[in-house]
Amino acid sequence: MNADNLIEEEIKERIVAGNRSFFANKKIFQSKLITKKTKERLYHTVIRPVVVYGSECWVLTENIKRKLLVFKRRLLRRIFDPTQKTNGEWRQKTNEELENLINHENIVRHIKSKRLS
Repeated sequence: MNADNLIEEEIKERIVAGNRSFFANKKIFQSKLITKKTKERLYHTVIRPVVVYGSECWVLTENIKRKLLVFKRRLLRRIFDPTQKTNGEWRQKTNEELENLINHENIVRHIKSKRLS
């Protein structure tokens, strides 16, 4: 917390640390030899704990929730490559497609469940 009793700076630092941990393992996440299920497990065991460390005492405002969801979607779009349409064009996966791929395991829901436990 800072002098104004805001936690946003800490959350921004946690997101930056999550980006660092992703880019430190970038070769693993970009490898075609590793399955997407394994990459998803790595996200859940390596990157997400770095981001949600200390989240039990966070006050989740809409701005913070949006930042966390943007972070999660950005990483998942890198993990789950773009899809190719039938006409040969490539497109990014939509937010709903990403939610379905990870069985609606939202980072905000994870933080709320950690707070309850």
